[in-house]
Amino acid sequence: MKKTALYEKHLELNAKMIDFAGYLMPVQYEGVVAEHISVKKDVGVFDVSHMGEFYIHGDKAEEFLQSVLSNDISILKNGQAQYNCIPNESGGIVDDLILYKFETNRYMLVVNASNINKDWEFLANKNVFGVQMINVSDDYSLISVQGPKSKNVLQSIFDFDLESVGYYHFVFLDGLIISNTGYTGCGGFEIYCKNEFASDLWDKIFKAGKDYKIKPIGLAARDTLRLEMGFCLYGNDINDNTSPIEAGLSWITKTNKIFTSSNIFKNQKEKGVNKKLIGFKMLEKSIPRKDYEILNSDHKIIGIVTSGTMSPSLNFGIGLGYVKSGFEEIDTEIFIKIRKNIKKAIIVKTPFK
Repeated sequence: MKKTALYEKHLELNAKMIDFAGYLMPVQYEGVVAEHISVKKDVGVFDVSHMGEFYIHGDKAEEFLQSVLSNDISILKNGQAQYNCIPNESGGIVDDLILYKFETNRYMLVVNASNINKDWEFLANKNVFGVQMINVSDDYSLISVQGPKSKNVLQSIFDFDLESVGYYHFVFLDGLIISNTGYTGCGGFEIYCKNEFASDLWDKIFKAGKDYKIKPIGLAARDTLRLEMGFCLYGNDINDNTSPIEAGLSWITKTNKIFTSSNIFKNQKEKGVNKKLIGFKMLEKSIPRKDYEILNSDHKIIGIVTSGTMSPSLNFGIGLGYVKSGFEEIDTEIFIKIRKNIKKAIIVKTPFK
């Protein structure tokens, strides 16, 4: 079992530790609801050092990435980041990720912890362009500071104006990558640093945040926060067998270029798909969970729940799931089979409100 450079910090804070993608990670400290609300209202700090980082360098780095990623990276300027995915040969998703452009033909991919080895092998097999691939996942820590007061906390640490770092932009400063990204929907920054500097940076952040009700946040609240936004989680809402078109990710699937399975996606955009990822909220008091069946008004199976929880912000059950095409319209009444009970729900737009 791997440990991040901040493992001892989590023990000092009495975190509940779990095995996540082969790492011992904090799932919660004070409790999921309290941590969720802290990020929504104030500021919270996540250790997400289990994420993977790959450097992609070389004269043909852009050409290589264009051939393996779904989004159009030619539009990126230096210092910009981009949400993306790696499609497989059958039109599924190897992984979703964030791409960082440092300069012409120098990039970094940040991938999901559970997919590091799979992603590396897939990309290496596709590397016919002679680009340099460097897996630095074990060398870097990632601290995510999220919430409406995150900028106030971090501004006292850094001697440049954080306002100058736009959404999905980043700066490289004194060995740190400071990125205006995050998967909470609450605003904030993600800071990449070498492992040996992580503990000191963690302490500085918490010292700077004392007057802003700063709290450490576990992976459980990270999941409820991303779900309230309707963001996909790899392994739940997207996987090797789901198309980005089915998952509502057409916006990062640019068929004006040639890449793995681009012909499949072009066809899906033109002719449609057999299932669609939808967001729904419960109309009866109940909590939807992954793999629960979704039923139509005749109580026939039309889909399956991929993510679900009791929303800490809204105090009702919410979820994501795939339904057969034709049942995906907003305000369509559906039913969730929760063990032996059938509970009423309705399809809604995300983010959930």
